[in-house]
Amino acid sequence: MTESTGARRAAEGPRRKRGILTWLFTIVGAVVALSLIVGGFYVWRVWSTASDIERTQTLLPADDDPERPETGASGSFNYVLMGSDSRGEGDRGRSDVLMLAHVPPTRDKVYLVSFPRDMWVEIPGRGHAKINAAYAYGGDALATRTLESLVGVRMDHAAKINFEGFIGLTQELGGVTINNKVASSPNGYSFPRGELTLQGEEALVFVRERYGLPNGDLDRAERQRLVVKAILMKMLSRNVLTNPVTFNNVMSQLGQYFQVDDGLTNEVMFQTATSMRVNSGEDIVQLQAPAAGLGTSGDGQSIVRVNEAQLAEMAQAIRTGTMADYYAKYKDQPLMGR
Repeated sequence: MTESTGARRAAEGPRRKRGILTWLFTIVGAVVALSLIVGGFYVWRVWSTASDIERTQTLLPADDDPERPETGASGSFNYVLMGSDSRGEGDRGRSDVLMLAHVPPTRDKVYLVSFPRDMWVEIPGRGHAKINAAYAYGGDALATRTLESLVGVRMDHAAKINFEGFIGLTQELGGVTINNKVASSPNGYSFPRGELTLQGEEALVFVRERYGLPNGDLDRAERQRLVVKAILMKMLSRNVLTNPVTFNNVMSQLGQYFQVDDGLTNEVMFQTATSMRVNSGEDIVQLQAPAAGLGTSGDGQSIVRVNEAQLAEMAQAIRTGTMADYYAKYKDQPLMGR
């Protein structure tokens, strides 16, 4: 190998990881893409997978809705990631996961913000209820509209996965590894503290549990963030990236079980990918929508109370592209949810 060839290959390594990471993050929560510098098979397979994803008009509110807020700071973008407990065609299911993926104008970070399903918020046109009630009232579009009203920023795009997709993806990856903070034993499963490798139905039980956890829905939201990030990191592993068969199987799962809004075309995905500067898992920052703890609604429901003042700060940071400052200020807060 010549010196120039070795240098070129060394330079290609980090770029390939950056491209794959960007693609994965999009598919799992926000930006679907892959750097065009990746080898021919990978480019073809990712493009093919992106083409297989179902596009729909139901994930976002109508563009001409006068109640929708403006978009965020120039150069930033915001995606909503939804997960439903649907088991497939004909089963609408319920909203089980709601996350905001915010990328600032510098495009060197992805802030993954989860909104616990029991968070007590105002649903546009419906009054106060748990945030997952928005999906029950008005489907995907109202769930997105509710999130927009909380942060005061229009969502640029949306992606959705169902239970079958989640199970299939973790199985194709051969399991994902996380560090479990709280031991629990739901539904015959055992989740001790420490490092766990999860896949299939077991992984699904892990991210859905709340009653056996000390902070209930807050702990569940944290588990969901842990597993999403673990999926991304597993996809970056050598075993996946250097094995065309494994890579192909995982891409097939992604295309089969995801929906995105009809504006998130292949071209938009790839244009977004080539603008990203995310280099590693450290650039994916996990946090929770500001919570003031657990409580009870006027009609007796167990809820997560919103920290209204801090939510206003986070919304301002998202609108102005200054989430780095917000995170630095609150990263050690007990209910931050890291």
